[in-house]
Amino acid sequence: MTEINAEDLVDAYLAIRNERDRILREYEAADAKLKEDLLKLESALLGVCNAINADSIKTTKGTIMRKLNERFFCEDWDNFRKFVLEHNAVELLERRIHQGNFKQFLADHEGDGLPPGVNVMREYGISVRKAS
Repeated sequence: MTEINAEDLVDAYLAIRNERDRILREYEAADAKLKEDLLKLESALLGVCNAINADSIKTTKGTIMRKLNERFFCEDWDNFRKFVLEHNAVELLERRIHQGNFKQFLADHEGDGLPPGVNVMREYGISVRKAS
């Protein structure tokens, strides 16, 4: 690959990336407005359900359903970790590997190989920086 050819490729790459960024910014701005409008409507609909203590309201345009959403979060990971270990309740955690911590673990235990049940996928990627 010649230098001129690489320059043309980088130029095309940056042009496409910049256009994608522009389109994405436009989309995100329009989407943010629509999300804001939906939140206002959801709040009004929840107010209607609350006013008459209804879990669902059928209209000719559609059905409103009030539901209770629950989301659990941890404010003290050290205590929660102890709880999980004491109750042998690892199923309370999601099944994923913390990539940064695992990389550090492997570096600290170089030569030990991967733990049982763990695989690794490595692939090369490309990044392009515009000239400064």
